[in-house]
Amino acid sequence: MNMDEKDTRWGILYCPRRDIFFPQKRWEKIQKVLDARGVCYDKVQSENTESVERLCNMLISNGYKTIVIVGGDSALNDAVNCLMQAPEEVRSQIHLGVIPNGVMNDFARYWEFDEDNVEQTVDWLIKGRVRKIDLGRIRYVNKKGEHCHRYFLNCINIGLVAAVMNLRRQTRRIFGSRTLSFISSFLLMIFQRLEYKMHLKINSDTVKRRVMTVCIGSARGYGQTPNAVPYNGMLDVSVVYHPEVTQLIEGFYLLFTGKFLNHKNVHPYRTQEVQVFEAAHAMVGVDGRLMNTPVGEFRITIEQEVINFLIPE
Repeated sequence: MNMDEKDTRWGILYCPRRDIFFPQKRWEKIQKVLDARGVCYDKVQSENTESVERLCNMLISNGYKTIVIVGGDSALNDAVNCLMQAPEEVRSQIHLGVIPNGVMNDFARYWEFDEDNVEQTVDWLIKGRVRKIDLGRIRYVNKKGEHCHRYFLNCINIGLVAAVMNLRRQTRRIFGSRTLSFISSFLLMIFQRLEYKMHLKINSDTVKRRVMTVCIGSARGYGQTPNAVPYNGMLDVSVVYHPEVTQLIEGFYLLFTGKFLNHKNVHPYRTQEVQVFEAAHAMVGVDGRLMNTPVGEFRITIEQEVINFLIPE
């Protein structure tokens, strides 16, 4: 393969969904659309979550300039973390695209990519319209005492919603439906811890009290940071104090209808850094995937315009 062909040929990483009976049928549909439009591509397929980063690194090292992830938020998260390990001169030449195919596709949905409209998605990707987007970054110490970091496209959740998102991911695999998984997660929530002792610093404000959940979003944050955009160099933060039961039900209704910030117990901020000094026993989720809870303090910042992302026309 000559260099000109490599510049135009897509590297496609297909991440089958584990909650459908015939994942290969999904790929056959996508393949039919790609072939009908004359797209030149090479496809690799992940066997499991752990293989996504390995395969993405393989596509980067083999010189593909367009890498398309057929997957959801977690697969995209793995891809951007691989890209951020590459030298800047390599990363700046790569365009990252997505064909939504995950349990959760919130970042793709932000750009109005529709999981059920593969034809439109591929047509938009072919046009090659690129926007440089931001990434959030969490720096933390793990249980081995190692200093680590992880990038995110969408959001970090600390507390109850991280636990609910974990439940939602599991129930979506069972039910398939977004609505059913949301309702079942909400019902299972009654068995979760509802508040956590936290100590945060956001801009000049200090939050030191019991908090139900915190969302720090570079994008919409699964509805909790609805005004966030992934290209303004800022993080939106929603801190939710523990409401009464009736207010909690109202809060989930507002979350489901896109009006989360209207709840009186939601306190919004916009910042470039959040310091978390304490979040006792709280789960931490990164782009919808539960991570090992950091040990001690951790810090969340924003890195502006570091990924070339293929966006709609």
